[in-house]
Amino acid sequence: MRTRKLGNTELELTRVGLGCWAMGGPWEFGWGPQYDDDSIRTIHTALDEGINWLDTAPIYGHGRSETIVGKALKQTGTKPIIATKCGLRWDNSSERIEILKPESIRTECEDSLKRLQVETIDMYQIHRNYPDEDIEQAWEQLTKLQQQGKVRYIGVCNFTVEQLRRIQKIANPVSLQPPYSMLHREVEDELLPFCAENNIGVIVYSPMQRGLLTGKITPQRVANLPEGDHRKDNPDFVEPNFSASLELVEKLRPIAQQNDITLAQLAIAWVNRRDEVTAAIVGARRPEQIKETAKAADIILSQQDQSEIEALIDERDRKVKSSD
Repeated sequence: MRTRKLGNTELELTRVGLGCWAMGGPWEFGWGPQYDDDSIRTIHTALDEGINWLDTAPIYGHGRSETIVGKALKQTGTKPIIATKCGLRWDNSSERIEILKPESIRTECEDSLKRLQVETIDMYQIHRNYPDEDIEQAWEQLTKLQQQGKVRYIGVCNFTVEQLRRIQKIANPVSLQPPYSMLHREVEDELLPFCAENNIGVIVYSPMQRGLLTGKITPQRVANLPEGDHRKDNPDFVEPNFSASLELVEKLRPIAQQNDITLAQLAIAWVNRRDEVTAAIVGARRPEQIKETAKAADIILSQQDQSEIEALIDERDRKVKSSD
């Protein structure tokens, strides 16, 4: 499986990593019910397929995702790179708390180490870029955790260019984790060029846009999403965005067929086409899902394919704008 070096580290990441968001089961931004045995088998399958890194976070299921990752890795001799996050906690009523105070981050790190059953976290990231006024002190705390050997490398998720510049005065992040897909290309204007100029690795999430670009989402399926699946309220799953995106998917289908790949593989290969992108996080809940999407790491789209896809995306975007 193809790999790419992450920023200025010695880490070589496979172009696809396993995202463990859905393994947290139901919570405020969950994906509905999830069986832990399925999650563990999915993690083992990802490693068997050659994937060498996993992405999780304590907020995913209020500790459940990290716990499952730790349990799964205790059952295998393979030791992947583990990325997790800080800055989002929960109270006794399961209400989300956004906090970037140093003492909170210290506690979060210790809790993550215990759940993951590791002595050092390979990649530790600030999960969200708020409260904005606290990002400097949070970043300083991450550098201290790194100096103490509790984490190897530090990065951020969802930061703006301006916020990256602010924390660079303290220490350069080795990675940025932003959303990126055919339906959300905002990172292309400023963030990707900035990261390239500053040797910051880019690990993108939601390349399949929560399943919308896989060809497996229909109006009927969305109508029957279980309680606890956050997609019910996501703007991409309501009109006019929803129908325009499904129409795009159908027009992408012939390109996938010509390349003998699936639509999901096409969506992942498309985000990986950018030189600035180190790798893509690909979520999975069952072994057969990651078996399919892991193969996208080795797919390289031709310039002709990229041009055709670009035209179809532009057409979709114009339809959405004209419906506003």
